[in-house]
Amino acid sequence: MLEITRKLIDLLDLSPIGDDHFQGDSEDLGFPHVFGGQVLGQALMAASRTVEGRLCHSLHAYFLRPGNHSMPIDYEVQRVRDGGTFSVRRVIARQDGKEILTGSMSFQVAEEGLSHQFPMPEAPAPETLKSEQELGQLLVDQVPEKLRDVLTRDRPIEIRPVNPGNPLKPEKQPPYCQNWFRALGPLPDDPVLHRCLLTYASDFSFLGTSMAPHGRTFMNRNMQVASLDHAIWFHRDFRMDEWLLYDKDSPSASGGRGFNRGNFFTRDGVLVASTTQEALIRERQG
Repeated sequence: MLEITRKLIDLLDLSPIGDDHFQGDSEDLGFPHVFGGQVLGQALMAASRTVEGRLCHSLHAYFLRPGNHSMPIDYEVQRVRDGGTFSVRRVIARQDGKEILTGSMSFQVAEEGLSHQFPMPEAPAPETLKSEQELGQLLVDQVPEKLRDVLTRDRPIEIRPVNPGNPLKPEKQPPYCQNWFRALGPLPDDPVLHRCLLTYASDFSFLGTSMAPHGRTFMNRNMQVASLDHAIWFHRDFRMDEWLLYDKDSPSASGGRGFNRGNFFTRDGVLVASTTQEALIRERQG
């Protein structure tokens, strides 16, 4: 396993600090605040630590406050219910005693049932595309020094955009976006870990889908952007060390909020997870 991937797994591997209480470190990705995907992935790991023989099939979370990446995060898990086949957990993430995220996760015993799915949309093979890191190298001479590391740093999750744009000179695009995702290097055969890693990765490049029709990106200084909520449904098993297509759209933006939807497909077209998110995309005046 690559060292950079090991560091991400260690980030998601929480320390118990009491009954159904856990603590996780924070990482600085160059954003002003803690990356939302980190808090989501750690919250799911915390909830999963209190459930046996069942895997998460859905997650719903609200971001309440921005997180400080110089402080650890405490996670309190509340055992809402354990039924015959389903279990529900509520998770509260805190820093300095203040709630930064609250979420609910549902877990299910594996079972057979009716099955159908949408077909996978067309997309070029990931081998034909440049990674975000490679694309960032093309822009390093055009951005302030403090942003260069954000664009070019090594990443445990490799992302290859299908139709990359120039974040420094954005043009109006349809509200659709596709990216190929995978974790670098082979991973253990732990389905909980793979779900937590997908949860972590699902917040990358998501809210930008709702800004594409307006020719805006997170690098526009007059834009105030933040994830407001996030939901994931896990449909089928998958591996994060194999390529997954993240197909996203944004049906609507209004009131300073953008609504985004996404589907994860394996290379052979199996729909393994779906996501939704509403994000703050406020344009500051003056």
